[in-house]
Amino acid sequence: MKTNFFQKIIKRPRLIVQLLFLAVTNGYLYGFATGRIYTGPTKALCVPGLNCYSCPGALGSCPIGSLQAVLASRNYRFSFYVVGFLMLFGSVFGRFICGWLCPFGLVQDLLYRIPIPAPFKKWISKRKNLPGHRILVWAKYLILVGFVVILPLIAVDIIGQGSPWFCKYICPSGTLGAGIPLLLTNEPLRQAAGFLFQWKFAILVFLLILSVLIYRPFCKYICPLGAVYSLFNPIALYRYQVRKDSCIKCGKCQKACGMDIRVWETPNNPECIRCGDCVKACPTGALQRNCLRSVNHRKC
Repeated sequence: MKTNFFQKIIKRPRLIVQLLFLAVTNGYLYGFATGRIYTGPTKALCVPGLNCYSCPGALGSCPIGSLQAVLASRNYRFSFYVVGFLMLFGSVFGRFICGWLCPFGLVQDLLYRIPIPAPFKKWISKRKNLPGHRILVWAKYLILVGFVVILPLIAVDIIGQGSPWFCKYICPSGTLGAGIPLLLTNEPLRQAAGFLFQWKFAILVFLLILSVLIYRPFCKYICPLGAVYSLFNPIALYRYQVRKDSCIKCGKCQKACGMDIRVWETPNNPECIRCGDCVKACPTGALQRNCLRSVNHRKC
């Protein structure tokens, strides 16, 4: 049984990379044990995925949280480092980061694998998207512009200091990775926790339950970091190409795609997280990774 287990794990390279990246970026085990946030030199560096600065095990900073901290500051209004970081990783990887490196993406992937209990299958079924999907996907861009950029800039206190609105009022990754572990290990924090934590905990629970039924709802409809990386998908160095001479438009790529993309039409769709399931499902090998030549070439 052990052999079969390891064989199944080896056949899932994306899962291995997700777990390794989670372990590396949240490897400060002393923080989880004591409820203390790591403040060493690596904390000044951003990590590509949505990984909360306040997580006790986090060795780096979330780029969205870092961007808000600068925008909300009364002393600074722009961070060349964070913007440059996002542009660099976006232009090279696009939403590959969402599919392979983001800790909260891993959480959603694992939850979606949970089967629906037999007694409930008559009333509940798994779906790729929520009703109104084509409109709802734009919500993450509104959250990016409104909660990450505009509100930290304009909603300031008497001394000109703003707040990290997305981190403070929405981010479920921060609640799961930082809020809950800190409360579990810190009695004064538990006593001080009020409506704000209850609100964010409710958002987290709702999204975790929804993730069992819908594939990656947070990534599709809410995540501002995914919105940033999605802008780079069509031009990223890591990309997909369709060999038109081999594609038979059978639709198997879309059927395998958790993001429900018509891959043969838009292989570098902004919603694509580069999971690779479409490439595996293609019966003719028409879908290829890292093929930067023209799609009309017979070979890439």
